[in-house]
Amino acid sequence: MYEYADWIEPDDSEIAVCVEIFSLLADATRMRIVLALREGEQSVGAIAGLVGKSQAAVSQHLAKLRMSRLVTTRHEGPKVYYSLANDHPLELLQVAIRQAEHAVGGSLRHHDRGQ
Repeated sequence: MYEYADWIEPDDSEIAVCVEIFSLLADATRMRIVLALREGEQSVGAIAGLVGKSQAAVSQHLAKLRMSRLVTTRHEGPKVYYSLANDHPLELLQVAIRQAEHAVGGSLRHHDRGQ
């Protein structure tokens, strides 16, 4: 985890963007999409199958994630492939999942693995 010495004080514009990012990731479908992309590039159809939503719904969520630069696209003919822009969205979700383990009680898997 971060040491206080590593902390960078955010300015107002960075805080505003952080709020936007947290807002985007606060949606269960978008969270599942980010988790689905942890294995690498995927088509909309493949993502839809992984998250259990229609392609139209997944496309709308991906558009929001793309506009916020959390995902990027690659075009191959008529197909569009999506991937994470970087590892930071996964890092945010990993921390949130660890906190959720504390909130719901029971087994703390991240402690069991020494993380």
